[in-house]
Amino acid sequence: MALRAGDHSQVAMNGLKEKVLTLDTMNPCVRKVEYAVRGPIVLRALELEQELRQGVKKPFTEVIRANIGDAQAMGQKPITFLRQVLALCVHPDLLNSPDFPDDAKRRAERILQACGGHSLGAYSTSSGIQLIREDVARYIERRDGGIPADPNNIYLSTGASDAIVTVLKLLVAGEGRTRTGVLIPIPQYPLYSAALAELNAVQVDYYLDEERAWALDVAELRRALAQARDHCCPRALCVINPGNPTGQVQARECIEAVIRFAFEERLFLMADEVYQDNVYAEGSQFHSFKKVLTEMGPPYAAQQELASFHSVSKGYMGDGG
Repeated sequence: MALRAGDHSQVAMNGLKEKVLTLDTMNPCVRKVEYAVRGPIVLRALELEQELRQGVKKPFTEVIRANIGDAQAMGQKPITFLRQVLALCVHPDLLNSPDFPDDAKRRAERILQACGGHSLGAYSTSSGIQLIREDVARYIERRDGGIPADPNNIYLSTGASDAIVTVLKLLVAGEGRTRTGVLIPIPQYPLYSAALAELNAVQVDYYLDEERAWALDVAELRRALAQARDHCCPRALCVINPGNPTGQVQARECIEAVIRFAFEERLFLMADEVYQDNVYAEGSQFHSFKKVLTEMGPPYAAQQELASFHSVSKGYMGDGG
């Protein structure tokens, strides 16, 4: 085959077209991403499950997945009411069916009315359906003992992970020594290290104190921040409370100390509070960062930036995905 002058086709010496996307040419930031909850151990577990199904003899009869909080994969029965409301919203003709209870129909009709009375498939505003944001605001007010929550400050997303990545994208900027640094706890939920690697941000590790039930120590935050400022520009502090995977619950005094630290060091606070309904240890109590920050008053309540995250997934309703 002859090539005309000006022909932009790229043909290798062996006559085969070179691939545009390979492991060598892909985004190097994506290549660095690791998500440990789906790594080699999980792959081996899947192999063992397959072998057990095929009748291969093992010194055990089942594989228990402890790598991720997947409630329904572990046998939790889905919540029927949620499925009924979703079905009615997606297919409103079912509102005439006697097979659905009245409370599910009322909830579906309310949601559909908020969507213009037409379809759940219609576009909403970018921050989510107004009615649902108002419901979320009422939930937060009730959780925080009556402290007002503004629905205009609430953003709905497809899971807390998506919202966390979105906020990180807003924060990350700079190159070289000005690259954005983000303080994250170790041990951590691997979403954070994976997202920071993909965004080409700098992961700044601060270590929880295992000897003190994985407590967060502000002195450790100061150490991590001081070291990080030699090679990047730290802009955000991520806190997971209750801890994942450590399970610790921060005392109110600790939360106040963290807020003062972030305020003094001009750090954006990210509070991952997905497991707030899973506090079982006697004497432990969940305090939201929003509530504590508000009650601390000025200058903190007026000036400290905070994004907090919750989800209907995992321990709240067990509806992952």
